[in-house]
Amino acid sequence: MKVVSLFSVVRGYNILVIAMAQYISAVFILDRERRALDVILDFNLFLIVLASSLTIASGYIINNFYDAQKDLINRPKKSMLDRLVSQKTKLYVYFTLNFVVAFLALLVSWRAFIFFSGYIFLIWFYSHKLKKYPVIGNLTAAFLAVLPFFGILMYFKNFYEVIFAHATFLYLLILTRELIKDLENVKGDFVNNYRTIPVMFGEKTSKQIITLLIFFTIIPVYLLVAEYDVGYMDIYFYAGMIVIIYFLTRLWKAKSKKQYLELHNILKFLIVAGVFSIVLIEPSVLVHGRRLLSVI
Repeated sequence: MKVVSLFSVVRGYNILVIAMAQYISAVFILDRERRALDVILDFNLFLIVLASSLTIASGYIINNFYDAQKDLINRPKKSMLDRLVSQKTKLYVYFTLNFVVAFLALLVSWRAFIFFSGYIFLIWFYSHKLKKYPVIGNLTAAFLAVLPFFGILMYFKNFYEVIFAHATFLYLLILTRELIKDLENVKGDFVNNYRTIPVMFGEKTSKQIITLLIFFTIIPVYLLVAEYDVGYMDIYFYAGMIVIIYFLTRLWKAKSKKQYLELHNILKFLIVAGVFSIVLIEPSVLVHGRRLLSVI
C-alpha cells in the first residue's frame, strides 16, 4: 500500500504521459531529419527524458508536502492514501531523486546540469511560495508544466517558429486548466490562505479570465493550421475548437466542485489528445515505417 501511496503522490500516470510526449515531439517535430529509431535510441535523449521524469516526480512530492493540509479538504480520499507514506520519507525520496537528476544531467552536459538545477529550484520555490499568490502562481505552474519540452528543445537546438506556436497553444491550455483547478479547490485554498484568483476576485472574474485565455488559443491554432505545415494534425485543431466551444458553454453553467472537475478532465483530455495527435504531422512514420526503418 505504501508503494501505491507513493505512486499516487508522484502521479506516475502523468509522468508516463509526459515522457511519451517528449519522445513523440522529438521524433515528429524536433528531429525530423534522422530515422525515428535513431532518435528513440539516442542515449542522451533518454537521459534527458529520465531526468525530466524524476524531476517532475520530485516536484509532485514537494508540492504534496506543502499542500498536505489543503488536500485534506479538497481531496480527502487521495490525501488519506498519500498519508500512508510519512512526510519524512517523502522528503528523503525528494532529495534522493534530485541528486539522481543532477548526476544524470551531468552525464549529458554542464548545460543540462544548469537547466535541471534551475528546474528543481523553480519547482521548490513555486511549491513553497509562488503558488499561494494569484496570477503569478498560475503563470509559473503552467510554465513549469511545459519546461520539460524546452529541455529537449535545447538538446536538439531546434528553434523554429512552428515549435513555439505549438508550445504557446499548450501553455494556454495548461494555464486555463490551472485556473479551473483553482475554482475546483477554492474551499481548501480559502481555509489555508492561498490567495488564488477565485479567492481574491471571485468566481465570475475567474470565468472571464478563462474565457479570454480560450480566445487567445485561436491565435496559435490559426498559425499552425494556416501558416505552418502540420500535416493531418489540423484535424485535431478543428475538433479541438468544437471541444473548446462545448467547454465554454459548460464553464458558465458550472457552480459545483463536481462540475469544475468535469471541466478539468475535458482540458486534460484535450491536452493529452494533442500530444498523441503530433503523430499526424507525419503519419507515414506509422503507416509505412519509412523513417523508422529506412537506412541512413
